[in-house]
Amino acid sequence: MPTVRPKPGEYNAYYDRYISLIPGSDILATLVNELPKTVALLSAHGEEDGEFRYAPDKWSVKEVVGHMNDTERIMTYRALRIARNDRTPIEGFEQDDYIRGGPYSDLRLADLVEEFQDIRAATLAFFRNLRPADWTRRGIANNNEISVRAIAYVIGGHELHHRHILEERYFGSVRSRAEIA
Repeated sequence: MPTVRPKPGEYNAYYDRYISLIPGSDILATLVNELPKTVALLSAHGEEDGEFRYAPDKWSVKEVVGHMNDTERIMTYRALRIARNDRTPIEGFEQDDYIRGGPYSDLRLADLVEEFQDIRAATLAFFRNLRPADWTRRGIANNNEISVRAIAYVIGGHELHHRHILEERYFGSVRSRAEIA
């Protein structure tokens, strides 16, 4: 298991916004311990909140959860390829295209939350089975070098980043709407 946080140079500085949110150096514990908090936050809201947008040009709650699901899948795929020593550069993805092409408005919020839990279970199974050398292996994803260890931290930090946004901008606004009504 990795006991050292990823260092600058193992990832593009853009990812500091996510990696900096991870406390300590036990990324697997973080991935396990933060999941119930995110699930509880989302499960505390009904289906009517799934379409809520805090501004007209922002994603709905369901689109945010769909984005979290898509991103965790993609990042774990990147980690898989790099851990297996696949030297082929991995392409990037355009998150807004995924939202436009996704089925999120047709899905129930509860189903997206369940999918998030399933994806996290698969992510954890993958990372738990890595050998020590696999964690520090590096590859190219989206034209930038990144280590498997850094990808794990990005996955965890991405969840925390979006949970904070949901708490502050979405569900804070939902509470305000309910108090007005």
